[in-house]
Amino acid sequence: MTASPASRKTLLALRHVHFEDLGTLAPYFTERGYTIAYVDAPLADLRSIDVLAPDLVVVLGGPIGAFDEAIHPFVAEELALVKARLDAGTPILGICLGAQLMARAMGAKVYPLGVKEIGYAPLTLTDAGQTSPLAALGDASVLHWHGDQFDIPAGAEHLARTAIGENQAFASGTHALGLQFHLEADAARIEAWLVGHACELGAAKIDPVALRAQAREHHARLSDVAPAVIGRWLDAMPA
Repeated sequence: MTASPASRKTLLALRHVHFEDLGTLAPYFTERGYTIAYVDAPLADLRSIDVLAPDLVVVLGGPIGAFDEAIHPFVAEELALVKARLDAGTPILGICLGAQLMARAMGAKVYPLGVKEIGYAPLTLTDAGQTSPLAALGDASVLHWHGDQFDIPAGAEHLARTAIGENQAFASGTHALGLQFHLEADAARIEAWLVGHACELGAAKIDPVALRAQAREHHARLSDVAPAVIGRWLDAMPA
């Protein structure tokens, strides 16, 4: 049931490229009572944003590095927003680049992985991960699409790994969740990813035909479990 206008909450999504949005999670957030507002981080006046005002902040993915402020100056301003949100202890979810920004804001290193991890594959959950919201994934495959990796921040829990990337997820308290992978990618719109990242796929020798087929294969299962993960995370927060 959708919340009434008087009871709705606010969700601010920091977006870096237009097609990497909330994807299949957008309808779920709406059902949970959130009004969604996107801010395009490369174009916005980030210094004018009150990042503590929304009930939830989601920092989305993108094809740049969390350490690229010398090339893209807005990254420094976005990092400051993420740090302010984390320091306040208010709910924040980071996906891919968003998780890397969270890790860096918490004092952890973010650096090139050395290879591109691109494609659908399941996670291996740590002991902490098995009692976390990620347990709702079961053996479902998620979309990996990154070439950088974060270290787990001091005081945070390491939740998941893969054979390629040791650090795939972390949690800090109940309010902060960082995911290196994509729960939200919509297979019905995967073509935008394949076109938008065509140069990266070519350089990494990733076959877009195979990746498209993977997206179709895993879409239904991932669309079911992704809201379950986020639901468990939201439900664990203090009222």
